[in-house]
Amino acid sequence: MDVVTIGESMAVFSPESSPLMRYAATYSRKFGGAESNVAIGLTRLGHDVGWISKVGNDELGKGLLSFIRGEGVDVSQVKIEHSAPTGLYFKEVRSASNVRVEYYRKGSAASKLTIEDLNEAYIAKAKYIHVTGITPALSESCYETIIHMIKVARENEVKVIFDPNLRKKLWSEERAREVLLEIAAQSDIVMPGVSEGEFMFGETDPEKLGELFLNHGASLVVIKVGAKGAYYFTKEESKLVPGFPVEQVVDPVGAGDGFAAGVISGLLDQLPLTRAVERGNAVGAMATQIPGDFEGLPTREEIEQFMNSSDSEDINR
Repeated sequence: MDVVTIGESMAVFSPESSPLMRYAATYSRKFGGAESNVAIGLTRLGHDVGWISKVGNDELGKGLLSFIRGEGVDVSQVKIEHSAPTGLYFKEVRSASNVRVEYYRKGSAASKLTIEDLNEAYIAKAKYIHVTGITPALSESCYETIIHMIKVARENEVKVIFDPNLRKKLWSEERAREVLLEIAAQSDIVMPGVSEGEFMFGETDPEKLGELFLNHGASLVVIKVGAKGAYYFTKEESKLVPGFPVEQVVDPVGAGDGFAAGVISGLLDQLPLTRAVERGNAVGAMATQIPGDFEGLPTREEIEQFMNSSDSEDINR
């Protein structure tokens, strides 16, 4: 197993008849969730990925599970929760820079995750585990589950990748900052955005943030800086890796998950850090071109074509 991730996926409803939910009479239904987005992104790039979660014993849960299984993700560790429903969220894309999300996930099946839902032997077989700051926000038992999963990984020399993925709607800022800093201190690789770094450390300069995260415990820090690309930092080196310009952003949701999948894919392929982060930038850029949380995530052939064509454009300019 290359990567094991854990977290909630939900049914996603988006207005079709009007951009505004208050006027919409018809909606499209898709699925989405940060961790399963990363899992799907990695499987499309040819990697072996497992996803741990819970879904409700309902039609949406069954559809979600079937869909993610169909994308090639191992769902053997996903359990059916009979006492709670599959979570929902509504996504309103008013414009590429104005996306509003409303969650209906309190008391959801995934919020019932506990330490007992973890198979330690399954985690120990992975090269990396991937966790976000979303899952511990869902409930106290989810927080305990994430902390225990990290403990199991470290005991078995499995590297921990952490994307803070701050969701202020899910918990208090004080608790969020406390937990995000706690998890970052126990992670090998941390992938924040500048705004998340500011939330955690009160600093906006990427180079200072890189140093703060390294001193906090990470061995590799990758900081997203939007269209400019991303910085990476280790104790030995640091660099800004430029992003890939796109003519128009169609849907920004899921771009960060695509970025994470691209970087992790590069690390699994043992690429130099510059190339791994470049792959992350490319996947993130491609993810913005198609509506949906994961629909734009590319296959290996598609990402190579995109990166090669971008290289050719750079040469011709």
